[in-house]
Amino acid sequence: MLVGAAFTFVLALALWGTVSTAITDPAPESAEHVFHLHPKDAELSSAGFFGKFDNRQVQRGFQVFKEVCAACHSLKYVAFRDLAEIGYSEAEVKAIAGQWVIEQPSVNPDTGEAATRKNVASDRFPSPFANEVAARAANNNALPPDLSLIAKARHDGANYVYSLVGPDGYRPQPAALVKEFPGAKTPPGLHYNPYFANLNIAMPPPLTADGQVTYTDGTKATRDQMSKDVSAFLTWTAEPKLESRHGAGLAAVIFIAIFCFLAWGAYQNVWRDVKH
Repeated sequence: MLVGAAFTFVLALALWGTVSTAITDPAPESAEHVFHLHPKDAELSSAGFFGKFDNRQVQRGFQVFKEVCAACHSLKYVAFRDLAEIGYSEAEVKAIAGQWVIEQPSVNPDTGEAATRKNVASDRFPSPFANEVAARAANNNALPPDLSLIAKARHDGANYVYSLVGPDGYRPQPAALVKEFPGAKTPPGLHYNPYFANLNIAMPPPLTADGQVTYTDGTKATRDQMSKDVSAFLTWTAEPKLESRHGAGLAAVIFIAIFCFLAWGAYQNVWRDVKH
């Protein structure tokens, strides 16, 4: 008991010291704390308890990924055949795989030397770089992250992606930031983005102008529209079974509600003759 009491006393003393220091000498605010912005709402159809994917939008997002993002980012957990889940036919999936710019690494069976081959539907999306060293060498020593699960790996991921690459993401660094935090000036080679964790990101603006992508369905490709669409696509890659999960959850809630009503009815029937 004495040992336990002593241990508790030391913990209480340490806690009191931490709290009193935080009150009397609070840590100074950082530039990230003051100027970091919370993501804007992308208003995707997949959001919410009953959200469902808009396949046309997800397909447009795939087109943005293919023509813009795939030059630097991988999608290693997604196979070409998975595209059938967002409305592409089997023939279209095979055509997309076969026409993909980056081919699969292979070995020449005759010589045993390294070679490449066309992608097939069962292949996963290949990386644009041979390895991490090559990726860093091509991106000023920054490693482009794989985007398969980016919408799950970041807080409020879908809105984060939309805000980060959208028209309000990349902007000139505010003069007030440099004035208040002189040491927080954006270093050369980085880009100011208030939605990024430390405000300065190595990735150049990916969506620079309206019409950068020509949508096959005729939708006007504004920067805002493209950022929403690629956000929808990366939400799907991160959680392709979202609709099934929502359906299962709704069915479970309905089942529990019915079960509770039946249990209440059984209780009333069993105890109806018992006087309180």
